[in-house]
Amino acid sequence: MIARSWRGRTTIANQNAYIDHFRTNVLPELRGIDGFVGATLLKEESAGEVAFLVLTQWKSKDAIRAFAGADIERAVVEPEAARVLLSFDATVQHWEVVDSGPGS
Repeated sequence: MIARSWRGRTTIANQNAYIDHFRTNVLPELRGIDGFVGATLLKEESAGEVAFLVLTQWKSKDAIRAFAGADIERAVVEPEAARVLLSFDATVQHWEVVDSGPGS
C-alpha cells in the first residue's frame, strides 16, 4: 500500500470552507477510483492559521495515476480549494506503508 501526503494552510475563518470542500468534493471523487483505500484530513491550529495534512492511501501507483494523472508527484488542488488556502504544496510525497492496523 502507498500513502500520499500533501499540506495546505488557511486562515481560521476559512478552515470550514476547506473542510467542507474536502468532504463534499474530494472524498466522493476519491471513493470512485479503483484502488483508493482511504483518506485522513488532519489539522493544526497555530498563530492564527490552520495547517492541513491530507493523507490518502492507495493500493498501487497505478491507482494514484487514475487520480493524479501521469505526473503523480504533482499535487491535485482544485480551484475551489486554492481560493480558500493561503498556500499549499505543489508536490506530494509518497510513502510505502510498512505496517498499519489496530495498536500499531
